[in-house]
Amino acid sequence: MKKSMITALVSTMVAACGGSSDDQSPSLPQLSAASPASLAGTCDALAAKLAFANTTYTSVKDVPAGTLTIGGKSVPEHCVIEGTMGQHISSVDGKTYAIGFEMRLPLAWNGRFFYQANGGLDGNIVPATGVISGGGPLDNALNMGFAVISSDAGHSSSQNPLFGLDPQARLDYGYQAVAKLTPMAKQVIKTAYGKGPDRSYFEGCSNGGRHSMVAAARYAADYDGIIAGDPGVHLPKAAIGEMWSAQQFARVATAKTTSGLPDITTGLSAAERQMVASHIIAKCDALDGAADGMVHDIKACQANFDLARDVPTCSGNTRDGSCLTSAQKDALGNVFSGAHNSAGTALYASFPYDAGISGSGWAQWKQSNSITLDPGAAAFTFTTAPQSASVLSQLSAYALNFSMDTDAPKIFATSGVYGESSWSFMTPPDETNLSVLKNRGAKLIVYHGTSDPVFSSNDTTDWYQRLMTANGGDASNFARLYTVAGMNHCSGGPAADQFDMLTPMIAWVEQGKAPDSVVATARDASNAIPNSEVPAEWGANRTRPLCAYPKVARYKGGDINSASSFACS
Repeated sequence: MKKSMITALVSTMVAACGGSSDDQSPSLPQLSAASPASLAGTCDALAAKLAFANTTYTSVKDVPAGTLTIGGKSVPEHCVIEGTMGQHISSVDGKTYAIGFEMRLPLAWNGRFFYQANGGLDGNIVPATGVISGGGPLDNALNMGFAVISSDAGHSSSQNPLFGLDPQARLDYGYQAVAKLTPMAKQVIKTAYGKGPDRSYFEGCSNGGRHSMVAAARYAADYDGIIAGDPGVHLPKAAIGEMWSAQQFARVATAKTTSGLPDITTGLSAAERQMVASHIIAKCDALDGAADGMVHDIKACQANFDLARDVPTCSGNTRDGSCLTSAQKDALGNVFSGAHNSAGTALYASFPYDAGISGSGWAQWKQSNSITLDPGAAAFTFTTAPQSASVLSQLSAYALNFSMDTDAPKIFATSGVYGESSWSFMTPPDETNLSVLKNRGAKLIVYHGTSDPVFSSNDTTDWYQRLMTANGGDASNFARLYTVAGMNHCSGGPAADQFDMLTPMIAWVEQGKAPDSVVATARDASNAIPNSEVPAEWGANRTRPLCAYPKVARYKGGDINSASSFACS
């Protein structure tokens, strides 16, 4: 029998015998495993060989083993390369822009490339260590032997958020930086090791998760495994949702700031958030079979919990943390139902009620970033044409006066030199058409905290349901979604948020082993990187399975702190 026929037969057998009955379809290709290689020469020798169009390599240095550690483990010796690409002077604001990047290449390479997508407004070149999923990661891609790249996506942090005035910086931030850096990075790898990467992976959370979703749609030919955490897949709409939330809390604020605006932190106190969380737990905790302070069956919770009925209403305007006023209930209900215009048209998704409302990360986004970070992104990057730079000193007022009727539609607008709307350059085109990724055997993993206060897990679940519909009712042979109970934005909250999606992704891509579930750990006080919001009553070393949607982790008996006591069903 010919070698090609044997390979095809083995691939089909692996595909048919994966981790669950709905694993990879035999009709999809099985990608081969990566093979390792060693750096050809020294970092100094590599420096003399690097060349790529429109790119300047500013530094190539050796980093001895042990200089970096991750989870107490010493990162092996590697080369670190710094550079810039696509430098230009803006015709709008006269500023100089460029895509700054860093690459780290291990001397002992595993044959794989890792694109580390950063978050927020970007603008920072985070060390290219290959940060992986969840809170308090105990490993990284560089330590695992990957060649890694990180970038600022086309502007520096000193240019945030005004980089949105430059048309090209907008596009680089949205999607073009990835397109430009990927071939350069693969060329550097080929120069360094004598071959290009056998397998390429992409991972990020928040805006990095959005970058991942865009890569799955736009650059599926370049990446074999893509991991999107808490993705801001519809980020311009989410920014509108943030300002909507700020406006709701402003209505019930009990104090003003020094500038005379409503102090939205007084619209809902920490004690009140904790009280609401306790009532959500009371109604929803046991729906998954275990009274453990975690809401795994988030869908059933939405049907079981009612804010108006299940949270006590204060008498008059008394606020002592044991109840909410009628006005507060209206405001909080509006926050969870999502942004709407005056005609009642939804402008962003709703949010699920979950115990993570008690988390500090929830308040940080809803009652701080909503009047500081998000209005800057909306005013200068997502609105076309962008606002005057003078708005930068008035972001809170801009957020609180943002019109859901007249300002919100500007995310779809173009104007003059701004030839692409933010909806065009920020979101994946034709987002449920992932046929290129699917048909070449590449995979997509998405995870999302159910208490993410800025990017709604309902929005991500809705996307996945539409993806299933677009693929005959089942997309699990190439794309899987995992929700994380109680987790705030990318990490934190009363949650089991320490997990690794990269290792199961490699097994899925290169061995055909689809992950039906991924084990997550609650970072209690004994954890190497503890999370102070893990309740003490949970005890030590709690683990939970993150189940592939639409399955839910249900208690089947045994140790309440062990993932093995739960089944995905």
